[in-house]
Amino acid sequence: MRRDVFQAIADPRRRAILSLLAYHTLTLNAIAENFKISRPAVSKHVKILSECGLVKIKQQGRERYCEATLDKLGEVSDWVEQYKKFWESRLDALEDYLEILQKKEKKNVRKKSK
Repeated sequence: MRRDVFQAIADPRRRAILSLLAYHTLTLNAIAENFKISRPAVSKHVKILSECGLVKIKQQGRERYCEATLDKLGEVSDWVEQYKKFWESRLDALEDYLEILQKKEKKNVRKKSK
């Protein structure tokens, strides 16, 4: 099954694993020590991250070391950016509209005070 980056970051534990690995290369056991779930569950999360290209696993002797490869998160950033632009334009339009309403309100207050 082919997974994508969005599936990988959908789970809060996988995001936490990525946060750990962003700063250090860790063994699966070292990752598992940070969670209150079983080591096989951690392994499954790491496997999904690996399938999505966010984690590289290197075997050294009996240990498996996990290293973050966060370049793929650029896909998420690009996707979010398009919506950021959309919402910025909407908020700018709202700001303009509110300024118009405030000016009208000030005019109405002046007329009533005369």
